Amino acid sequence: MITHNAPPVVYPLGRSRFQGWVLVALWCAGLLLALFWFYATRQLDWRMLLAGTAIAVAGAAACIGWKNAPTGQLAWDGQCWRWESPGYQTGIAEQQLSVIADFQHLLLLRIENQAHASLWLWAERSAMPERWLDLRRAVYSPQRSPARAVAVSGHGQIADTAQINR
Repeated sequence: MITHNAPPVVYPLGRSRFQGWVLVALWCAGLLLALFWFYATRQLDWRMLLAGTAIAVAGAAACIGWKNAPTGQLAWDGQCWRWESPGYQTGIAEQQLSVIADFQHLLLLRIENQAHASLWLWAERSAMPERWLDLRRAVYSPQRSPARAVAVSGHGQIADTAQINR
């Protein structure tokens, strides 16, 4: 059976507006919950101050995390994935890509290098609509495993695993 791999694609990734809106919505939900709690109890004590501090810290952490989200390019060369960014070394090309969530116009991806360090990335169609379908094809195409030499038992010959699997 002949299989065709997706063509090479380079897709820009950066801060996700969707992620930003989700963070804002969650922070607002926490704030509204604390305000409702204050309205119901009408007590301003240490617990209410602790809740207010926690909400402020969570909002600051979400804002800092969103602003420091990784930006760069996700590249598929037809055989392996590469993450290219100014703050990440691209010397090791072998990366494992996993689709965590697929919302048709938005993908949550996890890319893992050989040292098992993970990077979570949001890919949005609006970043480059003309290459979106190419990215989706590449994300869902089967990744070729590198050919390794193995000994075939009983024959004493070295065989290529790519030919054994055919």
